[in-house]
Amino acid sequence: MTAASAALTDRAPGGPGSEGELVFSAWAAVSPFGVGADAFGEGLRQGRTAVAPLEERADTQDSPYEQGALVPDFTAAGALGKKGTRSMDRVTALAVGTMGQLLEAAGDGLLDRPERVGLVLGTGSGSVQSIMDFTRDSLTGERPYLVDPARFPNTVMNRAAGQSAIWYGVKGPNTTIAGGWLTGLLVLGYAARLFRAGHCDRVLCGSAEEYSTQRAWLEWHAAGEERTPLGEGGAAWLLEPAEEARAQGRTPLARLLGTRFRAYQDPADAGAALTACVRAALEEAGVGAEEVTLVAPLGTHGEEEAVLAALPGAAAPKWLRCRPLVGDTSAAATAFQVAAVLAEAAGGTASGLALVTGIDRDGTVGCALLAL
Repeated sequence: MTAASAALTDRAPGGPGSEGELVFSAWAAVSPFGVGADAFGEGLRQGRTAVAPLEERADTQDSPYEQGALVPDFTAAGALGKKGTRSMDRVTALAVGTMGQLLEAAGDGLLDRPERVGLVLGTGSGSVQSIMDFTRDSLTGERPYLVDPARFPNTVMNRAAGQSAIWYGVKGPNTTIAGGWLTGLLVLGYAARLFRAGHCDRVLCGSAEEYSTQRAWLEWHAAGEERTPLGEGGAAWLLEPAEEARAQGRTPLARLLGTRFRAYQDPADAGAALTACVRAALEEAGVGAEEVTLVAPLGTHGEEEAVLAALPGAAAPKWLRCRPLVGDTSAAATAFQVAAVLAEAAGGTASGLALVTGIDRDGTVGCALLAL
């Protein structure tokens, strides 16, 4: 498939379900820096790496990686309480915990009409650990069916999204998105289309990823020679019309101008595909590269930094690099990049446009354009 044949877009505000600007009005993170947006923002500002030796955790002893970036002291029971968490796996707990942080940041009244609130959550493969453990038990047990039925829901990809909605009473559309490193950007594009099609009035969206020995081995074999220490966590944000945010006392942090995605076949063409995405996003929004003041690249491909520099009129933006600080967070990677932009916006020092970019090893590229 060529890049030209696989272009996808989320257009600027307008359409059946749109009533004005679509903005980010709250955000949250559960990251290797700690629980909460403040911990994530402070870690980024300090440029402090959260990557550390894994020997401190007993359940990482069989990992092929010597280092990783884990959410410190995080457990399902510790974050959410003992009730209802006995059989909850780590990625579900991270997702539910992140959504809880987001709802707290959004304030009262968000769920007054729960059927009009959508939830879009990104994931890798759900919980790799749960899938493998459940399969192993069916093969090694006395009978294939002598498995713990309470753990079966953890093997389903939409477990984290469904549990998040049940936990907090969100009754609108519920969607799970899986798209590798670009999952966070795909979530953003899907959530915007869900709103603009009139299916909901606002959307809770984000991505979550867990660290486990099982995931570590899969990533080890997929990574080839360049192996980045793995990270985990979740990042989420609230998308809603600007006028609704202000009416509820929430201050818009950034406005979504659009997302773009393309495919490439040859790795040598990845940079050109991303350039086409960025050009299209800027042109569609009616803005120039000189207005981009922040760039949050995925950092998996050297072409990313060259893309903006090659655009006519490009200035010298500030670069927000999450991957060296929190590791390879897989499905949560681009969600953390969006969160990094929102952290800058919340600090009150950022203005202009922000660009979030990514090149996935499986043949896709994407970007999101935000006005701060």
